[in-house]
Amino acid sequence: MTIETWLTAAQDQLAATDVPTARLDALILLEDCLQRDRALLLAHPETKLTETQLAQLTEQLQRRAAHEPLAYIRGHSEFYGREFYVDRHVLEPRPESETIIDQLLRLAAASPATGLIVDIGTGSGALVITAACELHANGRFQVVGIDIDPACLEVAKRNAKRHQADVRFLAGNLLEPLLNTTITSSAPIFALLCNLPYVPDEYPVNRAANHEPRLALYGGVDGLDLYRTLFAQLDDLSRRPRYIITETLPEQHSELTKIATAHGYVLMQRDDFIQVFHPS
Repeated sequence: MTIETWLTAAQDQLAATDVPTARLDALILLEDCLQRDRALLLAHPETKLTETQLAQLTEQLQRRAAHEPLAYIRGHSEFYGREFYVDRHVLEPRPESETIIDQLLRLAAASPATGLIVDIGTGSGALVITAACELHANGRFQVVGIDIDPACLEVAKRNAKRHQADVRFLAGNLLEPLLNTTITSSAPIFALLCNLPYVPDEYPVNRAANHEPRLALYGGVDGLDLYRTLFAQLDDLSRRPRYIITETLPEQHSELTKIATAHGYVLMQRDDFIQVFHPS
């Protein structure tokens, strides 16, 4: 079978199962399999695929036709210009979450403060590792990633090693590891990065999201249960964070602001999915 024949059939198969990016996904799988740029592949449509290549592509195409996220099939995803290993234990990093890093870098540039940057619910580690890589040169910050799921922490550690990022990982529920360690007694918390599960339990999601871990997606009836717990835990910290950067749906922003205000934080900045809070 030639590249052209396979590509046409693959695109038709994905389109028939309502995959919205059928041709692009087929091209990406083909690029990965043949380890060649798509421009080169498209310039030589007559190239024949080997039996081994066809077997790999057939298996991957079936998974994508079932709406399994492309990142799981490929085993990696890009975030902030870096490649991260992902599997079924973690969410695929979202483009909207890159704004958390943008806001963090802006805050770090505007302040001479030092201290901890803590990623709550680190998952694949994309946020905390990116923060470590982007800020490593100034030596002002220690970077910590926390997750309740040991499988997530293994993925995050693998990614930290890949990017040679100096990150300390702790296991536990939200801020609990910070309450039970000496780490916060020796350094103030500059910023919490909080991309917690925020999808309401009955919120309609696409079929790809059904392949992702529910623990990392859903946050209760209105999606904000974990944020309520997080802000309540802040009351027990000896040193309150200078900034808290959160991600939620825009329609949740008003309620999240009320939660933050009840625990002594006010809204400082809002940018699409992202909000930045600081102590009142």
